[in-house]
Amino acid sequence: MRPAVFLDRDGVINPYIAHIHRLGAFPLLPGVGAAVRRLNEAGLWVFVVTNQGGVGLGYMDEKDVRRMHQRMRQRLSAEKARIDAIRFCPHAPRSGCSCRKPAPAMLLDLMQAYPVDRELSFIVGDRESDVEAGHRAGIRAVRIGDGPTRAEFRAPDLPAAVNLILTYHRVKREMKIKR
Repeated sequence: MRPAVFLDRDGVINPYIAHIHRLGAFPLLPGVGAAVRRLNEAGLWVFVVTNQGGVGLGYMDEKDVRRMHQRMRQRLSAEKARIDAIRFCPHAPRSGCSCRKPAPAMLLDLMQAYPVDRELSFIVGDRESDVEAGHRAGIRAVRIGDGPTRAEFRAPDLPAAVNLILTYHRVKREMKIKR
């Protein structure tokens, strides 16, 4: 069993850009590659869970999303960082599907496919729907950005969120050793 970090994509890994699938490149937010690499080096699973309602709304198709994810992986790989798995919801908002966050289905699916230690796992997202999906899946949340939140932690960006998560893990290990 290993801890996992579930990352939202838009607003956490890349800037939120309408119709990002039309760009030739995949822009990463500052420090994202190094942050993901730190999670990899610490032995955590790193997953991406993202709502891509533009598919259901007809702005793009699933091949566009997969192509964007391939570009994201290439950009991260160039920085020696790795995403272990990706799940996305292609359904339109308010479609009533079971996979769109705040529903936890994407997280639960990954937890069944990989040996995830829920007690030490986190979701990092920029919306309350990310926080709620994490809580419904039985994990803690780090909320990126401002606004009211039910997340256990808040950070300005992914590098700061990774600092919080790795500090949390270090403290938990030290507490366990002292017992």
